[in-house]
Amino acid sequence: MTVVQARHSGHKGEPDVDMGTALAFAPIPSPVLTASGCSAFGQELEPFVDLGALGAVVTKSVQLQPRSGRPTPRMAETPSGMLNSIGLQGPGIDGLLADELPWLARRGARAFVSIAGTRVEHFAELAGRLRGVPGVLGLEVNISCPNVESRGEVFACDPVAAADVVAAVREAADPAQPVFAKLSPDVTDIVSIARSVTAAGADGLSMINTLLGLVIDPDTMRPVLGGVTGGLSGPAIRPVALRCVWQVHQALPEVPVLGMGGIRSGLDALQFVLAGASAVSVGTAVFHDPSAPARVHAELAEALAARGFGTLSDAVGYAHR
Repeated sequence: MTVVQARHSGHKGEPDVDMGTALAFAPIPSPVLTASGCSAFGQELEPFVDLGALGAVVTKSVQLQPRSGRPTPRMAETPSGMLNSIGLQGPGIDGLLADELPWLARRGARAFVSIAGTRVEHFAELAGRLRGVPGVLGLEVNISCPNVESRGEVFACDPVAAADVVAAVREAADPAQPVFAKLSPDVTDIVSIARSVTAAGADGLSMINTLLGLVIDPDTMRPVLGGVTGGLSGPAIRPVALRCVWQVHQALPEVPVLGMGGIRSGLDALQFVLAGASAVSVGTAVFHDPSAPARVHAELAEALAARGFGTLSDAVGYAHR
């Protein structure tokens, strides 16, 4: 394979690159999505981004019942990142169906709904409630939740437990809605988890969730976060996320991957695409630049054109060739 020769579009504005892609069998016009938890249900970003132009808005993880979340403080700044311990605060499925999803649908935005639970049947019930709901493109299954029936073990860290959740969701979900399992990097072998959930029916994989971390205040000599530990996100985790995407794409090249973890620019997003992701989510970056998803899309298009790619799909997994 020869090196791709640089080619620039002759048009002003966005380069002449076909940026269309798909989340498994669901086509989307842009490979850039929001990331679950970083912009709630999209309302905060509306003044800065055309939500309908994004690939999708990935919602904050929703559970069957409303949740008030964990005690404060809930966030702590870390070198090149952020630690959060929100505790899945949210309106519950009834609030989502009554308010959040209709709001997104009225703006022409595609919703990729993140669902969470502490029992397999909770996930299945949520998937069933979302069948046929207008504007719901698909489901992202947040399996980084404690399994109350296995003494708090996280579903995503056990191949059997993770597969049980995904199988139940795929059976209960609308056949027209792709189901993506969101994988945790806090495992010895992420490929084994990926194999397990895809065998159980996952149509794709969201990679990666946050890494579990801790910050201690040297003055109080106590953990900074009210919930003690939290999820580490931001640029600090990007090399870990890229490694995970690379390993899974190498082992399972036909499985669609939604890549995420510290993406701040189009060149960051390009690395995920080259490693094997067919779409990316932008999360922590929106806290200091709420226009980041749209900017990353434009920068990624420029980066692809500069490297001679006429379509985004031609670049997916290119680094493996």
